[in-house]
Amino acid sequence: MSSATALSWFARHELRLAWREWFAMMTGGRRKRARAAVIGLICFAALLHLPAWAVIGRFADLQLPLDKSSLIVISATIFLAWTLMLSQAIESVTRVFYARADLDLIMSSPATLANLFSVRIAAIALTVTAIALLFSTPFIDVLVIGGGARWLSAFGVVVVMGLSAAAVAIAVTILLFRLIGPARTRLIAQILAAIIGAGFVIALQVAAIMSYGTLSRFTILTSGSVAAHAPDVESIWWWPARAAMGDSEALLPLLALALVLLGSVMAIFSHRFADTAIDAAAYGASGNRRAKERPFRAGSRQQALRRKEFSLLWRDPWLISQTLMQLLYLVPPALLLWRNFADSSAALTLITPVVVMAAGQLAGGLAWLTISGEDAPDLVATAPLTPSAVIRAKIEVVLIAIAVIFCPLIAALAFAAPIQAAVSAGAIILSASATAIQLWFRVQARRSQFRRRQTSSRLATFAEAFSSIGWAATAALLLALPIAGLISGLITASLVAITWKFSPRRDKKA
Repeated sequence: MSSATALSWFARHELRLAWREWFAMMTGGRRKRARAAVIGLICFAALLHLPAWAVIGRFADLQLPLDKSSLIVISATIFLAWTLMLSQAIESVTRVFYARADLDLIMSSPATLANLFSVRIAAIALTVTAIALLFSTPFIDVLVIGGGARWLSAFGVVVVMGLSAAAVAIAVTILLFRLIGPARTRLIAQILAAIIGAGFVIALQVAAIMSYGTLSRFTILTSGSVAAHAPDVESIWWWPARAAMGDSEALLPLLALALVLLGSVMAIFSHRFADTAIDAAAYGASGNRRAKERPFRAGSRQQALRRKEFSLLWRDPWLISQTLMQLLYLVPPALLLWRNFADSSAALTLITPVVVMAAGQLAGGLAWLTISGEDAPDLVATAPLTPSAVIRAKIEVVLIAIAVIFCPLIAALAFAAPIQAAVSAGAIILSASATAIQLWFRVQARRSQFRRRQTSSRLATFAEAFSSIGWAATAALLLALPIAGLISGLITASLVAITWKFSPRRDKKA
């Protein structure tokens, strides 16, 4: 096989891997679900046009030239989307280094490693861009329908964002490898990805809290002080916003810059990409790392199982990327609580739904990792414990983790607004019904399949999401309109009951 043929084969191999990963995420690895997955994806895309219309439909009539405030809001929205792409791209690049097992195949290729890894870099960029285009299409469709074909140039802006985010992610990850080594990069890269993904929104909310006492980021974006310090409307800083609205003179230079950036990263880092992949594979295969010797700890079997689950959560290499962003979003509510500690203002009410929603999502994720994500089920089955005792210990671990995270926030809230603290605590407990949903629909899987957990049961996925939203809405309404809160609570409880009615665990008991 010639070098050119090998390079062409490797390009097809990378695209095939990306397709298989996406297909497995949509269908759970079951080909019989392919038709249902396609129908579900089409329905989801169609339904996504409704919230897209509600969020940005009113901006479709905007015309160039714009004032500074409008440019600031549009540019901030584009930058927020870019940071989310960058966060996802950093995680994807890190997974390529640590989770791929095809290094031997690559090393045996007749093509040069630099060319092969240039193809891999291009494949990563295409994957990030394709996902961005997929999720942005409903929003751009709404703008095109409401404002005309000029909004089609927003697709070009999304391509620019995807290519540049992938290029920056690859450069940052390889630099981390060179600076701190493979042993720390996996952890630091996940922390960095979470901070980048949530940092811009948190920074805006913190500025809004400190300046205006509200969580609304648009309050700070539309303020006169920000407009006063912003560049002139003809500045290149507004090129992305102008390009999204149909300005081809701004779009073409941005596309050129994105391609130059990606090409530069491929030229500079392709050979280092190979060295980095080899180092990561060597780190993952290293089996002679000596663990610390710890004295034997006496305790009951239940305590031993709980310690085992806590240890697994602590050692989970991808747990940071799965949960840290949710925890970071608790920073603005905590700051708002501290800011209004002595004032029982209406701003404090905003804390409750945010905290309840975060608790529900975090409980669902941890419950899947502990209950369904078991890498050694045969070993656990040999433990001198009944299956019910094993499940109870796993649930206790999830509830303890949730309590450790949210109890300090509720305790502080109790001093500022006791009634709101009681409502928030009750809603957090109810939002832990996500744990029950995971229990009812548990399917044995490896922890590394966490990103695909939604494919095990679509009903469980939607029930978990809507229960978290429902309990958050219930808590907020109880504080503002108690009657409406009771109605919302009954609807959410009915949803959970219906989910239990259709759960496979109930059918097995019957």
